[in-house]
Amino acid sequence: MIIVTGASGLLGRAVYEQLSKNNAVVGTAFSRTEGSLLKLDLTNPTKVEEFIKAHKPQIVVHCAAERKPDVCASDEEGTLKLNVESSKQLAKLSVQYSFKLIYISTDYVFDGKKPPYEPEDQPNPLNFYGKSKYMGEQAILEHAPSSIILRVPILYGHTLFNAESAVNILIDVISNPKPVEMDHFQSRFPTNVQDVALAISKIIDLLKQKDINGVYHFSAKERMTKYEMCQIFSEILNINIDHLKPNAEPPKDPVATRPVDVQLSTKKLESVGVVVDCVNFKTWFEKSLAK
Repeated sequence: MIIVTGASGLLGRAVYEQLSKNNAVVGTAFSRTEGSLLKLDLTNPTKVEEFIKAHKPQIVVHCAAERKPDVCASDEEGTLKLNVESSKQLAKLSVQYSFKLIYISTDYVFDGKKPPYEPEDQPNPLNFYGKSKYMGEQAILEHAPSSIILRVPILYGHTLFNAESAVNILIDVISNPKPVEMDHFQSRFPTNVQDVALAISKIIDLLKQKDINGVYHFSAKERMTKYEMCQIFSEILNINIDHLKPNAEPPKDPVATRPVDVQLSTKKLESVGVVVDCVNFKTWFEKSLAK
């Protein structure tokens, strides 16, 4: 039995669907419990332990998180409850009830000054989102060192609405003729959630053969700024983007500071047998937007 937390979210949905192909999987959600997903408040320790005791998982893939940097900065208390405290409890429960915990973290644990980053490089998050995810990592490794932490970059994929992804939302931005400045400063490595889900599936298959633990990175290799993503969407959709002003300067007063380049090295993940093979960004969106 595998439990996927945050299974109604962009990544959690893809992980739930991928793992359900060959495993018994229970997906949890809090606000969006459509379909077969079960409601679970991860900030309620009693309910979480009852859920674990009832379902007896061998593996828990912890995708649930507050992932929007600006939201994290404006609600630090709520962010800590979900990103840190719930992760700490799952780590303790993984030892108590003998299941493997796979925790999804972020490239934002790094400051962007010395890319590419190996899993062993020292984190130095610039915003509260990155800090909270790194605190979650530390709590997990302290209480359950046999856990797996998988850091991933900015994600895109099939969405219920474009705002689910910081990449997909750019389609709405270019479709609106309102003039806007667009980030042409920060290098990103947009990665498809289906590729991440497949990597997690491969990790779980490997766990049947040998124990794997510690920190790993998964990322696509294509480098682009958000403005360059908009240029690609402009080509695919034949939409003029003259209303976008590319800004190659760091934001003056951002709510949550973003690092300039947090490229993740995938060498360690490949060394344990997980091939990092990601779909081409433009090719995927050409097919997706043609539907």
